[in-house]
Amino acid sequence: MKYYLRLGLVLLIITSVASGILAFINSITLPLIQENERRIKAEARREVHPEAARFDSLTILNGETVFIALDKEDQVIGYTLVAMKYGYSSEVKTMVGLNPDLSINRIKIISQSETPGLGAKCLKTEFQDAFRGLTPTQLQVDKDGGEIVSITGATITTRTVANSIRDAIANLRQHLDTDTASGLQEVEE
Repeated sequence: MKYYLRLGLVLLIITSVASGILAFINSITLPLIQENERRIKAEARREVHPEAARFDSLTILNGETVFIALDKEDQVIGYTLVAMKYGYSSEVKTMVGLNPDLSINRIKIISQSETPGLGAKCLKTEFQDAFRGLTPTQLQVDKDGGEIVSITGATITTRTVANSIRDAIANLRQHLDTDTASGLQEVEE
């Protein structure tokens, strides 16, 4: 019995030390990870609305942040937001640039871990360009009667991107219909 208690105590010490080391490393790397995510989103905003001089943030329903793209004369030229949903094997995050009429200017997939060679093809420019100019009512894949051609073997990923964008636009539209001016803040890039 004494032998088993000693083994249990040794195992407890080893796991406690390992947990402490992991917690310490996490506390060091977390700010770096958050800064990288912020930088990736800022770069993606610039890609989906390259003509914007600056962006103002706007917090909308469910605590989501939408950025208003403004030109040099502070005229609204569109919006950017992150649309996300769980796809086949991961959460797919898409930066969406919208025109003032809420049609899509451009999209950029900023995070995904879909199946390599299948769902990961959503990173290709041809796939992302297929969304340009579409309105929320047109955001359906071809297998559902829509205009977006599904990635071969990755209909779920294609559907995920389309549905996440449609839902995010609906959320923005609901907010814009109720109150467009509250919560504006200029953002440092």
